[in-house]
Amino acid sequence: KVVAAVICDSIKDKKQILATARGYGEFKGQWEFPGGKVEVGETQEEALIREIKEELELDITNLNYLTTVEYDYPSFHLIMHCFICEICGGTLSLNAHNDAKWVSLEQLASQKWIPADIEVVEKLLAVTK
Repeated sequence: KVVAAVICDSIKDKKQILATARGYGEFKGQWEFPGGKVEVGETQEEALIREIKEELELDITNLNYLTTVEYDYPSFHLIMHCFICEICGGTLSLNAHNDAKWVSLEQLASQKWIPADIEVVEKLLAVTK
């Protein structure tokens, strides 16, 4: 089980979403929503706050559940709980990614997303219309 952050420029008036480029593995260079594994004893929200701090050195707040995606990759089954949130502190540092960029809602669907994250993009666009 993993968690992912859909980091918005503003929870109230979403115009841009932070996308990060995978820095390793089969999908290296493709865009994804940052996050990681939930450790024993953590809530999903606690795990996401910790992961974003570790990966991006950002503090996030206003976590709102968006969706859960289940996706079958060739070597594993993914269950990913996704939360919309916003930055409340820190300075962006790419500790686990090759790149990061702000993407407008209009341009989200045209990015080269990791397969499971495509479903997250579709759900986000459906709820922000």
